[in-house]
Amino acid sequence: MLLSRRQFIGSAAIAGATTVSGASSALAGELTGLVLPPIPDSERRIVGAVARPAVPATVAPRVAVDSAINPQLLARARASFERNRSRVRNTDVVGIADFSRPSALPRFYLLDTNTGRVSSHLVSHGRGSDPSHSGVLQRFSNAFGSNASSNGAYVTDDFYYGKYGRSMRVQGLDPSNNNAHARAIVVHSAWYAEPDQVAAHGRLGRSEGCFAMSQRSLQETLSRLGPGRFLYADKIA
Repeated sequence: MLLSRRQFIGSAAIAGATTVSGASSALAGELTGLVLPPIPDSERRIVGAVARPAVPATVAPRVAVDSAINPQLLARARASFERNRSRVRNTDVVGIADFSRPSALPRFYLLDTNTGRVSSHLVSHGRGSDPSHSGVLQRFSNAFGSNASSNGAYVTDDFYYGKYGRSMRVQGLDPSNNNAHARAIVVHSAWYAEPDQVAAHGRLGRSEGCFAMSQRSLQETLSRLGPGRFLYADKIA
């Protein structure tokens, strides 16, 4: 998925995006109206369909191949970014977690605002958000002891080494997640967030509210979404 920097970062905002239809990549609606360069066939996306780029036979395909972001969620992220722009130091990459999707599907997105590329990754939600372990987030909570995921805007914080190795703290910026730091909500890797859990159980395991990822996805996330960047998590009903 290709989205230009100007479509995400204006003078003070994420500008939003839509999926691409046909050879034209002109934006629609309330967005910038800028026309993007032609998109290669291997990365062209049709509304309602998922494009899967060709992978060389010598390279193992990644599980997280779906990089289509729900436009409603993207619009919410844009509005939230505008409200919190002064608290974000780095705008080259932003993260969006779409908890509308089940844990078996990639739903953590890294948006590179320099190249316009989006990569998607598996991520766990909190056990308190899914008591029956259905693989679908049922509710958010900001309460201590809830073991639930929280929705809203975050800014990424420092790296540290903990129970799961190298991890990254986050600071909640909204009333719905402002206990995140005190609750030790972080981005980390975990065995229960590896792709083989989906293959074996049809879903990932659950965290205690953290953004738990595979080791491979975590390395990319830490290298690209490091401290001082914007992260947004929510669910479209």
